[in-house]
Amino acid sequence: MGEFKGFMKYSKKQLDELPLKDRIEGYEPFQQRFTTEDAATQGARCMDCGTPFCQTGTSFGKDTIGCPIGNYIPEWNDLVYRNDYKEAYERLSETNNFPEFTGRVCPAPCESSCVLAINNDSVAIKGIERTIIDEAYDMGIVKPKLPENRLEEKIAIIGSGPAGLTAAEELNLLGYNVTVYERNHRPGGLLMYGIPSMKLDKEVIERRVKLMEEAGIVFKTDVNVGKDITKKELEEQYDAIIVCTGSQKGRDLPLEGRMSFGIHFAMEYLTEQTQLQMGEIKEPIITAKDKNVIVIGAGDTGADCVATALRDGCKSVVQFNKYVRLTDKMEQNTSWPLPMPIFKLDYAHKEYREKFGFEPRAYGIQTMRYDVDQNGDIRGLYTQVLEETEDGMVIVEGTERHWPADLVLLSIGFEGTEHLVPHSFNLNTNRNKIVANDKDFRTNQDKIFVAGDARKGQSLVVWAIKEGRAVAKAVDESLKNKITI
Repeated sequence: MGEFKGFMKYSKKQLDELPLKDRIEGYEPFQQRFTTEDAATQGARCMDCGTPFCQTGTSFGKDTIGCPIGNYIPEWNDLVYRNDYKEAYERLSETNNFPEFTGRVCPAPCESSCVLAINNDSVAIKGIERTIIDEAYDMGIVKPKLPENRLEEKIAIIGSGPAGLTAAEELNLLGYNVTVYERNHRPGGLLMYGIPSMKLDKEVIERRVKLMEEAGIVFKTDVNVGKDITKKELEEQYDAIIVCTGSQKGRDLPLEGRMSFGIHFAMEYLTEQTQLQMGEIKEPIITAKDKNVIVIGAGDTGADCVATALRDGCKSVVQFNKYVRLTDKMEQNTSWPLPMPIFKLDYAHKEYREKFGFEPRAYGIQTMRYDVDQNGDIRGLYTQVLEETEDGMVIVEGTERHWPADLVLLSIGFEGTEHLVPHSFNLNTNRNKIVANDKDFRTNQDKIFVAGDARKGQSLVVWAIKEGRAVAKAVDESLKNKITI
């Protein structure tokens, strides 16, 4: 397994990044792949651990232990160490349809679950994965996945996010005639419009979509299913329909003053900025230019808002975190195989600190109400301090504070899928999720299946890929059973 005792000889290396000062001037991807030499050294750190928790793929509360799609991580770590990128790519693509996406945006629960992480830095699994797929493209071995035989059955997929794209590729490879409907101008869903270009270059998505089109998959964009085309029309044309509309209904914060101008959901801002960069719109409705921005929410989307607002020319940004600041380090990793609860700076926070001299997050903050001027425009927020006690987070009396703001972005998660498709298709929902199990993925409507965040709720790209693969298998079995009967 790699180099004997390589994990004792070599240290973990992070992917190289563009200089902070330079990269905030534009949307060029800031992170680079490993060289093949560096990747080999990092692959050598993979130990013969016996039980590779990195590929466990289990949910634990809101966390994930290991890789949900069961990537053969130790195998391709060893192949990279031996410089066999052709075989490494083949093994990687057996379980992961889109490693160029996960290798860039996945939070890498595999690394947290790496056995080496118990008392050392984990293997650089995510960086190795990205290097494998990037090297494979450079070698010209990533080809369209063509079916051996083409079947008569037709399948419609609503939504072209990671779940929809995965289901489309799997079913097309089985020979089905697959059409993917997307309401936006380009395929990709969250990958295209919800993740900024400096994290996920849009050319990476377009390159993959082109391969899928060459394999026979049809993409119909600018089609809002439920409005531009009905359930009846789809059922007349297709033998099965898969709903992969994601979880895009943002969670609101309906406090006093919520209806004022200048308060928006984070995804609205990020989507507009991507559309602006790609020339789909000329002027954005939402802009951070010359404004004091407050981002409510401490997750990845909130960090993306910070980074985007920087490039948009903001005056300042504060990112509210309702929890207290984590400790800088732990003497022992008592949280393994879950991520260590220690303080970390995301890419956006490093960028902000580089420009302004301090990181943008404020900790233990509870928003109480919006401050609105006489014209109905947002001008700030009133907050109080939260502290952690044995009974949970409690408000500290007498700590009210006013924060000036010209733009407030709500980034406190997603409630579930939007209502148009479930309502127009008469699909049963529960807490804004379309009801179906993870075995056959069937909804209450004949011929209609659901997968991804629309069924599961807000989750990781890698979970969406797993759902897409599973629903494709379920649809295939269902259609084969009908033919047999």
